[in-house]
Amino acid sequence: MNQIEIISINQMVSQGQGNIVSDMDGEKVMLSIQNGKYYNLGEMGGEIWELMKEPISIQSLVSTLCSIYDVDQTVCEEQVIAFIAKLQDEDLIQMEDMDRS
Repeated sequence: MNQIEIISINQMVSQGQGNIVSDMDGEKVMLSIQNGKYYNLGEMGGEIWELMKEPISIQSLVSTLCSIYDVDQTVCEEQVIAFIAKLQDEDLIQMEDMDRS
């Protein structure tokens, strides 16, 4: 899983196009039109997905989740990056480097 090492908290992420997301008992379920697969994002994954409606840095995702939930920042960062890597592997998101100095 070298993707986790490649992903930086300074990268911007946003939802990819062509995904249909539904709420099922508090968890997000997604159908990717592009690859014809269903994904259960779960409760936390659904929260992250919603935060990615507009481009957002991974650092901002982590900060927002840490302010909402009682979670250690390092643990949150590791789990968010792992989740982002899975979404990236499935071509469900768009990623770009931040151009700000």
